[in-house]
Amino acid sequence: MRAIKPAQIAVFLGLLALILALGVGATALLLGGLPLGDFRGVALLLAAALLSCLSALLVYRCFLWAMPLREGEVAENSRHELVANVNFLFYLLLFNSLIRTHFIPVPIMRLVYLALGARLGANTYSAGALLDPPLTRIGANTIIGHDAAIFAHVIEGAKLEFKAVVIGDGVTIGATAVVMAGARIGDHAIVSAGAVVTKDTLIGAGETWGGVPARKIKSAPAARVGSA
Repeated sequence: MRAIKPAQIAVFLGLLALILALGVGATALLLGGLPLGDFRGVALLLAAALLSCLSALLVYRCFLWAMPLREGEVAENSRHELVANVNFLFYLLLFNSLIRTHFIPVPIMRLVYLALGARLGANTYSAGALLDPPLTRIGANTIIGHDAAIFAHVIEGAKLEFKAVVIGDGVTIGATAVVMAGARIGDHAIVSAGAVVTKDTLIGAGETWGGVPARKIKSAPAARVGSA
């Protein structure tokens, strides 16, 4: 694993300072003049925390708009490495607690993932963790089970690479399953609970896969394939 370089940390800290300034400034602007009574301090602290979270989402998306996270192997000391490592710092220090918590309701988490850049079709929800939302594309009517994990990055020693994960419509990803970078999962497929879908795996429409590593355990029903 590569070390995150001081210049990359400095960029993140600059963005973090902007996030805090926006959160505190918005709190002062919106609530500073209100008579909040005996709980004024608590109300201002909670408001600052909430507005700082919203500011973090805004600043993160603006960063990705200016410097997109793209697929491919990441060269040392490149612009791509700067984007990748700042992205990791956002997740490790700011967003990981949101993604990993079970306190936030699943419908709200859908909104969080959309705000982080994931492409989610209608009626698609995740009770697991989408660790690289900008490179995660999921169709409609798909469910990601409890504590499943989907990620689009590959770390193998000093090698760092990003590969989008694409999941179709009507897919079921079982609880605690893992879907690795570059996986492609067709419409109406099923990934069993606890399965590990290794990188670059192609799962056909309607197929059922399970195990560690995941293997096809059931072919697509003929009728379903014909209607796809």
